[in-house]
Amino acid sequence: MNDKQPILKVESFNVDFWVDGVWYPAAIDMNYEVMAGEVLAIVGESGSGKSSSSMGLMGLLASNARVTGSVKVKGTEMLGVSQKLVRKFRGREVAYIFQEPMTAMNPVYTVGFQIVEVLRTHFDMGPKEAKARAIELITMVELPDPSNTFDKYPHQLSGGQRQRAMIAQSLACDPALLIADEPTTALDVTVQAEILDLMRNLRSKLNSAVLLITHDMGVVADLADHILVMKDGITVEKDTVDNIFNRPQHPYTQQLLAAVPKLGSVAVRTLEKVEGSEAPVLKLENLVIEYPKRGRIPAFKAVSDFNLEIYPGEIVGLVGESGSGKTTVGRAAIGLIPVKSGSIQVVGQEIAGASMKDLRKIRRNTGIVFQDPASSLNPRLPIGESIGEPIFLAGLMRGSELNHKVEDLLDSVELPRSYRNRYPHELSGGQRQRVGIARALALTPDLLIADEPTSALDVSVQARFLELLQGLQEQLKFACLFISHDLAVVDILSHRIAVMQNGRLVEVGSRDEILKHPKDAYTQRLIAAVPIPDPALQKIRREARLAGK
Repeated sequence: MNDKQPILKVESFNVDFWVDGVWYPAAIDMNYEVMAGEVLAIVGESGSGKSSSSMGLMGLLASNARVTGSVKVKGTEMLGVSQKLVRKFRGREVAYIFQEPMTAMNPVYTVGFQIVEVLRTHFDMGPKEAKARAIELITMVELPDPSNTFDKYPHQLSGGQRQRAMIAQSLACDPALLIADEPTTALDVTVQAEILDLMRNLRSKLNSAVLLITHDMGVVADLADHILVMKDGITVEKDTVDNIFNRPQHPYTQQLLAAVPKLGSVAVRTLEKVEGSEAPVLKLENLVIEYPKRGRIPAFKAVSDFNLEIYPGEIVGLVGESGSGKTTVGRAAIGLIPVKSGSIQVVGQEIAGASMKDLRKIRRNTGIVFQDPASSLNPRLPIGESIGEPIFLAGLMRGSELNHKVEDLLDSVELPRSYRNRYPHELSGGQRQRVGIARALALTPDLLIADEPTSALDVSVQARFLELLQGLQEQLKFACLFISHDLAVVDILSHRIAVMQNGRLVEVGSRDEILKHPKDAYTQRLIAAVPIPDPALQKIRREARLAGK
């Protein structure tokens, strides 16, 4: 193949979906190419057509989809050809890394079996040779104890490890084109940094072309050479990474970049004293939480000797990697998880060891917003009923009075009142998250626990969500424990930040103390791993981080 010929060339490419007797466009007249060793990032909000267009390239869309135009991989046309040819290219020349490896990998087969299957499908290899190559690939993506990992099932690996296993599977045939669809969305910053380093090294080692689909502009700044910006299925701008970040032309691109949270870019939030705020709303003392022994699985201490106080009107950000115990602390704080020892006081009332009857009373003072509102809202209830349910169960309101309260709550989270009759599946992710807030605030709590509420949201939706939460908190003066692995989001919201590692509190202080002058080595490593949405600055930070390894 001619070196100057693109690995992927897309011309006049369209994707439409047939819904209720009408064709709805998802991608309109797309034109781009990706050369060997180059990364093209496709960015835009949910529903812009990023994933639909990338899945349509190699025939991975549902049966109600229609694709037209031209897609050439190494000069060979992929649209309108036999399935046999497309299957030959899939895996061998084109590989996918999907957003959620848990659903993309087969749960009933081991990681090693799935890599071996790819190798033996495309190459004339015996079982021993394929296993040796699979272990080599597992080693290449830096998974611990490769021989052991070969025999593990996907559910036995952490999120970051599963993503590495999927990358190993994708790279089994040394593909010419790698399509990575949101490969780091749900990962911690340190794991994300490792995955990006891995993809960068593999790109230079294999000279593969990479099509990166993401809404994380920090990841784009870290990895991409060119950027294509999509809105409502249309390409609004296409240019080099330097021009898009520093000289964006289209108003939508400017708006998208303006919504990206940046570490240290907002003024310090000072805590206004709330009347009667001498006593903390939440007080955790010497807290120990242990998951009991189950069968052959030994007891596991998730949180050890944890101490934290949150005062009225204060937002405390709780950060750390997956498995550090953040969510465990948040759930224990409202009595969803029993504690082994220590004390939890909410508005002066002890939760640890409280009876179910006492817990019900205490929970009237608390609210929680979960990471995934789709799974925390009842799919059979219209959202108006979901929002009003806590008030109804508490016996505070009935009938028209409750209806008016639900409408007021919808107003407060900036959703139309007509949405009260819609079901959760009829709302977008950002809208469902607003419903989650409205429900959590239904009983005007003194304490709100927000557990990763922005992790799956686009930057523009996330920016509006954070603005809304900040406004409600300033108005209602509730105390908030904001759990997140996104330090830029915590930077925007928090008055103080607490850092967790392996179930322990390693550092707590004001926002500036933690983000600008971190004392603990773990906190320093966490901050250094955050990708900055500035290509030049991110390159300097990445080189400094790698030099310090």
